[in-house]
Amino acid sequence: MLTSIVPGMACEGLRMVQAGQVTEIVDGDTVMLDSGLVVRLIGTQAPKLPLGREGFEAWPLAEESKAALSALALGKTARLGYGGEEKDRYGRALAHLFVDREEGEVWAQYQMVANGLARVYSFPDNRNCLDQLFSGETQARAQRLGIWADPYYSVQAADRPDALLARVGDYELVEGRVLLAEKSGPRVYLNFGRFWKEDFTAVIEAPALRLFERDGLDPLALEGALVRIRGWVDERDGPRIEVTHPEQIEVMARP
Repeated sequence: MLTSIVPGMACEGLRMVQAGQVTEIVDGDTVMLDSGLVVRLIGTQAPKLPLGREGFEAWPLAEESKAALSALALGKTARLGYGGEEKDRYGRALAHLFVDREEGEVWAQYQMVANGLARVYSFPDNRNCLDQLFSGETQARAQRLGIWADPYYSVQAADRPDALLARVGDYELVEGRVLLAEKSGPRVYLNFGRFWKEDFTAVIEAPALRLFERDGLDPLALEGALVRIRGWVDERDGPRIEVTHPEQIEVMARP
């Protein structure tokens, strides 16, 4: 359940609209409004429920996450804040959710992340307010709140490729030191081991490199840095994560 309302964080610079009342909680990162609009809480990923998918097992704490969002938002009047792409292919609104409570207006995404009931989950076309969400996630993880007390959500070690191969198809946080950063053709590879066909690698394709350049960032400068990378693990010459925008890489210590 939601342990507390965490004060002090705001999400600004959004296009704000009145949304009506929250009438249904689908899961820990999706709600429905009285208008029938389904809202995906952009910037976060809560533990997943089956939601009718045959053979899909609920992730640990999925019901607790849904219950927490229900306690926070169900029946409350809300506003939506848009900071990028506004609809997904399913017609859901991609928005930040702000609910009216006795404490004042509360930013739902931050509350879920800061209480350890969701992770930061970003997209290249929706990057607003991620610094605040990362701050909330860092505090929750340090306090082992919610999902951060469950081994299922543990940060994975980049130097354990066999363990990462067991996580192919999962969204993971992977931490380690970049052994080699190199550009090959249109992409950059961040290699975390000496055997690039076996060890963990982060791959940055050309569209993502343009975002790095636009932000004044050089991924080649990450060689030797201790980083945490988040994304979906796949397998191609060992385990890897494709980095589509800079916020997927947290620099923990520079070389």
